[in-house]
Amino acid sequence: MSVTKPSLPKGTRDFTPQEMVKRNYIFDTIKTVFRKYGYAEIQTPSMENLQTLTGKYGDEGDKLIFKVLNSGSYFQKVPLHFLEYKQENAVTPLISEKALRYDLTVPFARYVVMHQNEIAFPFKRFQVQPVWRADRPQKGRYREFYQCDADVVGSPSLLNEAEFVLIYQEALSNLGLKDFTIKINNRKILSGIAEIIGKPELIVDMTVAIDKLDKIGLDGVSKELLERGFTETDIEKLKPVILLQGSNTEKLTSLKTVLKSSAVGLKGIEEIETVFNYILNLKSQISNLELDITLARGLNYYTGCIFEVKTNEVAMGSIGGGGRYDDLTGMFGLKDLTGVGISFGADRIYDVLEELNLFPAETVQGTKVLISNFDEKAELYALSVLQELRTAGIATELYPTSAKLKKQMSYADAKNIPYVILIGDDEMSSGLLTLKNMQSGEQQKLNIVDILEKLKAA
Repeated sequence: MSVTKPSLPKGTRDFTPQEMVKRNYIFDTIKTVFRKYGYAEIQTPSMENLQTLTGKYGDEGDKLIFKVLNSGSYFQKVPLHFLEYKQENAVTPLISEKALRYDLTVPFARYVVMHQNEIAFPFKRFQVQPVWRADRPQKGRYREFYQCDADVVGSPSLLNEAEFVLIYQEALSNLGLKDFTIKINNRKILSGIAEIIGKPELIVDMTVAIDKLDKIGLDGVSKELLERGFTETDIEKLKPVILLQGSNTEKLTSLKTVLKSSAVGLKGIEEIETVFNYILNLKSQISNLELDITLARGLNYYTGCIFEVKTNEVAMGSIGGGGRYDDLTGMFGLKDLTGVGISFGADRIYDVLEELNLFPAETVQGTKVLISNFDEKAELYALSVLQELRTAGIATELYPTSAKLKKQMSYADAKNIPYVILIGDDEMSSGLLTLKNMQSGEQQKLNIVDILEKLKAA
């Protein structure tokens, strides 16, 4: 029997105990803020029916959906001529009826429709689960990664959008990030721009192209627009809008002039102004909120305000994004239910915090104290000490077998355990236990009450 070398699929990772402590620090920090703003947690399955996901993310997004092969003889339903002429689009639905979820928003819309009679609207939920995308793996981009989403459905109020800006600000600040930008735009403004250049039917093509400005520059965007059916004249009209400069107020003033003949464009400007006014009246100092007209979020389902968050401290893609979707649940039979949501990219946030060394020391602390085990008598004595420390809420281990002190100390070092309690004959007869600080090497003889106080204070 041959031995298979263990490996992982590209774009996926194992997480060590040390990494999990840090990841849970991120999740817990974000969840605490979500709950503070009235959001409750749900979960949905890893797999959805393929038809639930298809057509919700645009052509480019659909290509990145991981399909799951039907079990059994999945080729039985496929006519031979489909295979002969390589008709892939016709074959896929016959051999795959399920897919791994691409994001958490579309499954959430499906959840709302299926549970609509149990839900009190507006419904505010958050969800922290993995998603999968058949993307090319690279730094900060994985095929399996976690999203932290919050959405509210059943409320058209732009107060929700304003609060999402506050949630981003609070959660990322609580994680220790100092220099990040919360970008905001409105798909209605983009629709207005497409309208005034006479290409309203090419709104999706336009947004997909200008969304890449950061990656491919103005020349790259211009080339892509030409390929997508725009003319040189159209592009000349677009350039001043794409390259809009100034403060948020100055940008809005310029846009009002440019979009004066577009009702939908002016509506988008009005919505952005309403969000800004809410934030102002909430007495929140958000100096890093930027109106960015090139922000398009390539997903087809956004209809109003859209968000993206980028850190300026590390070279990384966006660490969050989202927006308003007016009739996402309509795809599943529940019409006219507006929603808005945001997502935190937990994996990218992890990489940023790691690079900036922002994880607090206490988050990487696992076991706080190890109790030595020299023989059967010492082990028996140590059990009551072990239980007393754990009852006091101190993470404690008793070395599970009697062993040489060097081996037990090596174990403590390997697990970064900061304290060791040594129990020998002297300690058992006097009741004064030896507490060793593994970092300084200092040793003290203390009773259990003093040890508890010292460890709680440490």
